[in-house]
Amino acid sequence: MKLFFRETQNAALIVMGIFSAAYGIHGFLLSSDLIDGGVTGISMLIAQTSKLPLALLLPVINVPFVVLGYRHVGRPFAIRSALGIAGLAAVLATVHFPDMTSDLVLTSVFGGIFLGAGIGLAIRGGAVLDGTEIAALLISKRSSILRVGDVILGLNVVIFVVAIWVLGVDKALYSILTYVAASRTLDFVINGIEEYTAVIIVSPESNAIRESITWKLGRGVTVYKGEGGVSGAPQDILYCVVTRLEIGGVKSIVRDIDPAAFVVTHSLSDVDGGVLKRGIHH
Repeated sequence: MKLFFRETQNAALIVMGIFSAAYGIHGFLLSSDLIDGGVTGISMLIAQTSKLPLALLLPVINVPFVVLGYRHVGRPFAIRSALGIAGLAAVLATVHFPDMTSDLVLTSVFGGIFLGAGIGLAIRGGAVLDGTEIAALLISKRSSILRVGDVILGLNVVIFVVAIWVLGVDKALYSILTYVAASRTLDFVINGIEEYTAVIIVSPESNAIRESITWKLGRGVTVYKGEGGVSGAPQDILYCVVTRLEIGGVKSIVRDIDPAAFVVTHSLSDVDGGVLKRGIHH
């Protein structure tokens, strides 16, 4: 029953993602000859230069990446991705979306927002509508230098340099704006308002700070046993994970107890388990 509910939820997210991405592409970008980055951008660029239908190019160009996903990520992921990409192609070929605006700035921003939201919803449903992330992940695993972000950035630099030559400087720059809007929206859809952040606190008042964070914010706190690098004295190091909306609350608690405390924060790409939701109340 749980599996059925989870797969139904995944399917709903992928379907919403398909229609959002199709709306961004068909309702904004295509009529203005703008493109996005990644495999979607390559497909759109080829469609504009060859006059081949985008609905055909998207699944064809994504096939190798879906195969890689099948081999290295898993069968369920590959099946959901294949269905998602085929669904996006089918919607682009059969559903008519009215052209929303001729203003290139509005087209770039809102086309990117809808496209990024669509890709993000599909990812939350356990699939991809663009094979770029699969290729980047596999390349980064085989390289000690390149990271996923580096591979994606390098690919998109090549795409937009080609776009300058094919589309012209103005439309290439608007396409970069589309990519930025899509990337930011994708990040927000995946991480949401509850993007998690790790907080490391070093203070002689660690016990009081730990208790205050636990009872006021309802967050779990892990205590590492360390020692001062110069003094060699024993030192408790606090580690907790909060949402970005709670970072201010944590810092306020720390400063009220120990204004001289050393606090470090950094974003997390994924969090699971532990005390991530409010479960303790003052």
